[in-house]
Amino acid sequence: MTEIATTDRLTLRLWQDEDRAFFHRLNSDPGIMTYFPRTLTRGESDAVMDRINAEYALEKFCLSAVALRETGELIGFVGLHRVTGPAPMPTGAVEIGWRLAPEFWQKGYASEAAWRWLQIGFEDLGIEEIVSFAVAANEPSLATMRRLGLHHDVERDFDHPFIEENQAHLRPHRLFALTRDEWLMAGA
Repeated sequence: MTEIATTDRLTLRLWQDEDRAFFHRLNSDPGIMTYFPRTLTRGESDAVMDRINAEYALEKFCLSAVALRETGELIGFVGLHRVTGPAPMPTGAVEIGWRLAPEFWQKGYASEAAWRWLQIGFEDLGIEEIVSFAVAANEPSLATMRRLGLHHDVERDFDHPFIEENQAHLRPHRLFALTRDEWLMAGA
């Protein structure tokens, strides 16, 4: 197991082959994927996991596995990711994101792990800005962004280019951002 960091309650680590079934559960559960255009097949999910671990090798950040420190039980993923995609997406920006299994929602785990990733990104890696974005109707994720101190950058909101017209309700995305200077000034 390659541990990246810990918090009081959580371990952030790279994904392992034995995690593939759990990772697929996160990506194939319709309830978890409510604000995404579709669920992923096992093959698609495995490919995403492989890309995540490759991103860590390249960037020293990724959407890491998150496990409870006390038991080692996986609860989801949280981390940083380099945005790729056509405009109007913030291509090249570093995004913070999360996805947890429903039994771990509303326990503060996403915020706790995301806070640690913000610390790593700003303080250890020297990233100048970290963004987060979600479907405009995804209030739970938007609330997490606010709790983390990210601010809504209205001018950078966008309609997601990968979402088809028949799912228009998923196209509008809100973008939140935090700069390294803002993080350091807040004394985080």
